[in-house]
Amino acid sequence: MSKLGTLGAKLHSGEVSYDFIGKRKFWFVVSLILIAISLAGLFTRGLALGIEFKGGVEYQTNVKVTDSTVQDFSDAVKATNAKDLGDPVVTTVGTDKVRVQTKPLSQDDITKVRAAIAQEAGVSADQVTSQQIGASWGQQIANKAIIALVVFLGLVFLVIWAYFREPKASMAAIVALLHDVLITVGVYALVGFDVTPATVIGVLTILGYSLYDTVVVFDKVRENTRGITGSNRFTYSDATNLAVNQTVVRSINTTLIALLPVGSILVVGTVVLGTGPLKDLSLALFVGIAVGAYSSVFIAPALLAVFKEREPGMQALNRRVTAKRAQSAAAAATATGAPAAGAPVVVAAGKAPAARAQDRPSGTAPTPAARPMKATGSKRPQPTRKPRSKRGK
Repeated sequence: MSKLGTLGAKLHSGEVSYDFIGKRKFWFVVSLILIAISLAGLFTRGLALGIEFKGGVEYQTNVKVTDSTVQDFSDAVKATNAKDLGDPVVTTVGTDKVRVQTKPLSQDDITKVRAAIAQEAGVSADQVTSQQIGASWGQQIANKAIIALVVFLGLVFLVIWAYFREPKASMAAIVALLHDVLITVGVYALVGFDVTPATVIGVLTILGYSLYDTVVVFDKVRENTRGITGSNRFTYSDATNLAVNQTVVRSINTTLIALLPVGSILVVGTVVLGTGPLKDLSLALFVGIAVGAYSSVFIAPALLAVFKEREPGMQALNRRVTAKRAQSAAAAATATGAPAAGAPVVVAAGKAPAARAQDRPSGTAPTPAARPMKATGSKRPQPTRKPRSKRGK
């Protein structure tokens, strides 16, 4: 068995354990810092909305696609020096078509850019189609994306509530999902990638991935906490921490396997192609999968434990478990010879003297001296016998 497999077996059995839940304050602080950085990026830099959301001009023409097609057409469009041109988005469609997207331009600049594209493609300007996309259409797309996100979160809340029969599990899962969305969107704002419909698809996809990982952990929590109030062995946080330890290796393996192909797509879309839907989609997937794995291990279970520990029944369980552990610690200290707190210390040295005659009531026989006692393994005092040579006949 590999080292990771051996570690996973020890974590599952409880032989090895990391206190994920006990250090939840640290993880919460880390998440708050990441969210603060993301919000700062959103408010200072904002999102670089694509043509589908803010409007612009789209050109298409037939051309034989080569490895340098994207760079050649991008340089040709930039050479027109059209006003407010910005950075054109050039993508290839199949092997015989190229598409160029720019910001909204005046009619003269549209004609100038069309002529540059036609010259680079080796065709007449009439064979280059252009289409203006208004900002109102992009606003409709943005509104539909927000509605889709709200509906998705609502359905997630209801499904988790119905499956676990625990609204607090739904609340923890929703908070973790919002945590993932805020950080992913903040990364987009900081990096400056265009937000396109492919980005929206990527965000919705990572929500599903993060939710799947969270449900797996919650299912183990439910298994470990079934009937927990009827015993005094573990608190809810203890059982939750055991569940996280039992599933953390699976989460790591799943995340790494998912990140490898997505990372390859991100490198190809960014370095090789330079632009296009692959880059937009892969960035959202890569960041979302990594953050989703983090939240499903460190954030969602800790939030669930915090919500559940506030219940009166769980607070009573905590008191019972604490009292039992204190009692066990005292018993262990007594077994090792350490006196329990408050116990009298008896010191015996030699034989106890017989009572003096003047101290005895009249007519009573003298009380014999007490025989010395010694402790045995059973903790019960036993009389000490004299050596055989000193015993009287």
